[in-house]
Amino acid sequence: MLRPSTTIPPREHGPLWRDPRVRAFVLQAVMLLVAVVLVILLANNTLSNLAAQGVTTGFNYLSQRSGFGISQTLVDYSANSTYADAFTVGLLNTLLVAGLSIVTCTLLGLLVGMARLSSNWLLSRCATVYIEIFRNIPMLLQLLFWSALMMSVLPEFKKSYSLWGVAFLNKKGLVLPWVEFSSSTWPLWLALALGLVAMLVMRNINQYRVRRGKDGWPVRWLTLALIVLPPLVTFFCSGIHASLSLPKLTAFSSRGGIHLIPELVVLWLTLTLYAAAFVAEAVRSGLASVPNGQREAATSLCLPGGLTMRKIVLPQAMRVIIPQLASQYLNVIKNSSLGIAIGYPDLFAVYGITTLNQTGQALEIMATTMAVYLALSLLVSLLMNLINARMALKER
Repeated sequence: MLRPSTTIPPREHGPLWRDPRVRAFVLQAVMLLVAVVLVILLANNTLSNLAAQGVTTGFNYLSQRSGFGISQTLVDYSANSTYADAFTVGLLNTLLVAGLSIVTCTLLGLLVGMARLSSNWLLSRCATVYIEIFRNIPMLLQLLFWSALMMSVLPEFKKSYSLWGVAFLNKKGLVLPWVEFSSSTWPLWLALALGLVAMLVMRNINQYRVRRGKDGWPVRWLTLALIVLPPLVTFFCSGIHASLSLPKLTAFSSRGGIHLIPELVVLWLTLTLYAAAFVAEAVRSGLASVPNGQREAATSLCLPGGLTMRKIVLPQAMRVIIPQLASQYLNVIKNSSLGIAIGYPDLFAVYGITTLNQTGQALEIMATTMAVYLALSLLVSLLMNLINARMALKER
């Protein structure tokens, strides 16, 4: 008796226009072509209008003398420097306040988020009040409020608040001790970067060994050694000398140390308090996503509460927290441009406003400024996506 065949006959290939993959590819190609054509037409129309008005285009202005000073510079800069130098100063100031704010808002948000779920009634309510206040007031209003408050509360220069005689706070800003180097420090940064790369390679090799059933390496000590030893060896071998510079107050100014202008302190404080409220909610949602059975199992094993949080709860909660942190970090970078309201010399204020007003190159300056913020946001997104991919559960 013949049994019916269970094999499925191959599908006959019809016309290409009936293939959904071909149609999708053609549609995307057409849309891309239309977008490119529109951009080219828009650029040509803009350049033609500018030429008709006698406006020159290009980036030749970057080599011209800027002619204006900047209140805070992380590199050598003066009024005789070029607009390219002003762009560099503004970019570094943006990276400085954004980097400081990201670190502090993460730490503060983690503490507030954990306090939000605390069994202590007073601590939990205080955390709730903090989140609801700072999350629901526009950041620009908070920025202006803290600026006005600090200018009215802080003393004059001669009556500066002193912290053990090594740090001073007044209306002119915050003066802190600083380490001064005798020469360029780029070898130290290069050694640190190489140490970080070696650390990542070492951790990947260790994970591969563990998956193969071999004994793992002492990752913590090796990580510390690879991060600390290369800069130390470079420091002693390159002949770079370092000295601690302590600030000293004179009649009208300060000598030594590092001077943080009040605009930086206010913007840093505002970004931290504002972003930490959102980070705290991200932490709260991540901690709440961990099943209670995990905590109960740790309690049955008599594990301390702090150890349970560090080793059991937080590693699982980070899979929920990290994607939300990425959004908040992007907001910190973009919101740093609001520093122009209080006169902080960031990229937007120095390059997007002052340089534009002096050169009139609106198209080039605005395009460059937007491209820088876009590049910073994409870089942060890439790093956070890599971290998220490493924290995600792997299917077996």
